Amino acid sequence: MDPLNPLAPPSEGPEAIHKVPATPPVIAPGHTFGTVTDKISSIVLTRKTPLGWWLGFGLASMFTFLLMMSLTYLVVKGIGIWGNNIPVGWAFDITNFVWWIGIGHAGTLISAILLLLKQTWRTSINRFAEAMTLFAVACAGIFPLFHTGRPWLAYWLIPYPNTMNVWPQFRSPLIWDVFAVSTYATVSALFWFVGLIPDLATLRDRSQSRAGRVIYGMLAMGWRGSSHHWHRYETAYLLLAGLATPLVVSVHTVVSFDFAISILPGWHTTIFPPYFVAGAIYSGFAMVLTLAIPIRAVYGLEDFITMRHIQNMAKVMLVTGLIVAYGYGVEAFMAWYSADKFESFVPLNRFTGPYWPFYWGLLACNIVLVQSLWIRRVRTNVVVLFIIALIVNVGMWLERFIIIVTSLHRDFAPSSWGMFNATFWDWSTYFGTIGLFLALLFLFLRFLPMISIAEMRAILPEARLDDDIRVI
Repeated sequence: MDPLNPLAPPSEGPEAIHKVPATPPVIAPGHTFGTVTDKISSIVLTRKTPLGWWLGFGLASMFTFLLMMSLTYLVVKGIGIWGNNIPVGWAFDITNFVWWIGIGHAGTLISAILLLLKQTWRTSINRFAEAMTLFAVACAGIFPLFHTGRPWLAYWLIPYPNTMNVWPQFRSPLIWDVFAVSTYATVSALFWFVGLIPDLATLRDRSQSRAGRVIYGMLAMGWRGSSHHWHRYETAYLLLAGLATPLVVSVHTVVSFDFAISILPGWHTTIFPPYFVAGAIYSGFAMVLTLAIPIRAVYGLEDFITMRHIQNMAKVMLVTGLIVAYGYGVEAFMAWYSADKFESFVPLNRFTGPYWPFYWGLLACNIVLVQSLWIRRVRTNVVVLFIIALIVNVGMWLERFIIIVTSLHRDFAPSSWGMFNATFWDWSTYFGTIGLFLALLFLFLRFLPMISIAEMRAILPEARLDDDIRVI
């Protein structure tokens, strides 16, 4: 190392010319505090909104309008417009609810757990992963809310004192969902907003418009970057990370209790809590990859979202995909080992029954395809990874559909068997929530920094040099 320039790369001899680094860097070399701040803030503070943004937001808004139309018609006509019937009383609504809640798990995992484990590679992807969590939870909450049939009375699910003495039925796992999901959404929103405060102050100071300075200034809550502010910020951020970490496990565990505590064949199994949590992380990271790869390409963020981030997310998908495959195996084995003819019928019905294409499709999407991530060449090919992530998202939706519908449509008595067929309103509500999710994401990308400026600056070599000087 050059003692006059500690930031200069070490000199290399002829033998080091062909040496390949073991792992890609978290941020591309050559960046300074100024270049990091300029690059990220310029995306938000640019005066002219790109045409591609308008096209994407317009398309997402069309599907959001479709959602509003579907929900309005649902309130007017009733739940009968969906394909739910007897015996399939739960169908697309709860399938989509569980799917969206699962997608929301990756944001908290990346932000909270990896922060506590001091994994610096999280810094480039945690901000939009946290935003993704909030948008996914907002989409998820729509389905159980409207599935009750009277969403205007949803506040009855909250145990508040009132003169009518109406209290929720605490033995119902759906009440547990209300507590778990609302707590998860609240802590995730606080965690996301606290992390934004230093960056909002940066946008306040750099904004060229009076409206921008006022709005960002109000949201920055008087941040001036003093040591007192940084101390309080880091303390609050760490405490919220500690609160959010157990929620990653508890929320989807509670969702799995909706099924596991019943006596219905296909649902009554103790593997569901860990199996649901692993599946949530699996689908969540697949969605993060689905978003990160095009965002990285469109906004030219290859220096910040490097191949190290892409490979690490692919490895997490591989590990959680193996856990999900293990869950499938345990589920089938326990059905056979139980010697219960009703439980034994469930996997047979999934393999050969009327919904067999869906079951074989989810096996191909969630187990077979993901094994290609063992190959380094696949993990470093962003186009292939994007396709795999999309297919995994489809496979995880199929998994939730299989768990819910195939367990309900053929239960104990053949006389009560029936089929579920999705209606136009089932599909329109589902695709409408995807539009709402993307519309919120487009607004986030346009008006807030998608990558944490403060955290990216903290991992630069000059930040570590400043720490060394202060220590000396």
